[in-house]
Amino acid sequence: MNTRVCELLGIEYPVIQGGMAWVATAELAAAVSNAGGLGLIAAGNAPAEIVREQIKKARALTDKPFGVNVMMMSPYAEEVMNMLVEEKPAVVATGAGNPAKYIPALKEAGVKVIPVVASVAVAVKMERSGADAVVAEGTEAGGHIGELTTMVLVPQIAEAVSIPVIAAGGISDSRGTAAAFALGAEGIQVGTRFICSDECIAHDNYKQAVIKAKDRDAVVTGRSTGAPVRALKNKLTKEYQRLEKENAPFEEIEALGIGGLRRAFEEGDVEMGSLMAGQSAAMVHDIKPCAEIVRDLFSGVNDIVGEISSKLK
Repeated sequence: MNTRVCELLGIEYPVIQGGMAWVATAELAAAVSNAGGLGLIAAGNAPAEIVREQIKKARALTDKPFGVNVMMMSPYAEEVMNMLVEEKPAVVATGAGNPAKYIPALKEAGVKVIPVVASVAVAVKMERSGADAVVAEGTEAGGHIGELTTMVLVPQIAEAVSIPVIAAGGISDSRGTAAAFALGAEGIQVGTRFICSDECIAHDNYKQAVIKAKDRDAVVTGRSTGAPVRALKNKLTKEYQRLEKENAPFEEIEALGIGGLRRAFEEGDVEMGSLMAGQSAAMVHDIKPCAEIVRDLFSGVNDIVGEISSKLK
């Protein structure tokens, strides 16, 4: 499928791997890029030099374009952005904040900028600021989320901006891909499905938790703090919900999450680890190579379109 997203990024398939903190390492990013999509390294809360090492590792694993996702609320966001101007990855994706002040320097360095947005107003603002494309991420996604669903968010943003729109949130197979394109997207961003890939170095307990997830297991915590996060239900999310229900101090709620992602990713703690994943986790049933996942995301699209046409006759 050749779209403006493919042409913009120099990729074969219009799919971007989600910039999941801890999970999106150089190994995963390189594997997705080698499969014909665009892999992303997640900067998360890491200092610039740690992210630079990940970039070097990815360059040793692939000669294809890849990018870096920067969480703008990170205390290291500015130094990471300055480093990225030097390293010049193909793409910088951003989330959890406004990257506008960094866009001119990144574009001058030849880097494409793709912010993740959760509203029409922010999408329009990013286009005016010089973004090359936007990821319209629905609330079905894992990690930090907005309020609107992919179904209603994508078409509204596609109508409001002229740059390419990439749909995210709830996409794990070719049915989701077909739906995203029907809504007006020219590409997709997929996160949760890539957790269960051979090349993802997350602990196997984390992967198995995704595979075992049911339709209502991806829950949201943190609404009371203004930073809602979707993760798989466990003892940690239940404790979050208890504290929020009791109107616990902000500091107490925030302290509960410290180290949660590391516990899930490195230690495989599925009870007190933060198992960030989207609602599509319930549609993930196996672990396979990134190349197969990418092919699966697109291989059935034409059949789906044909099936829809036959039903309309």
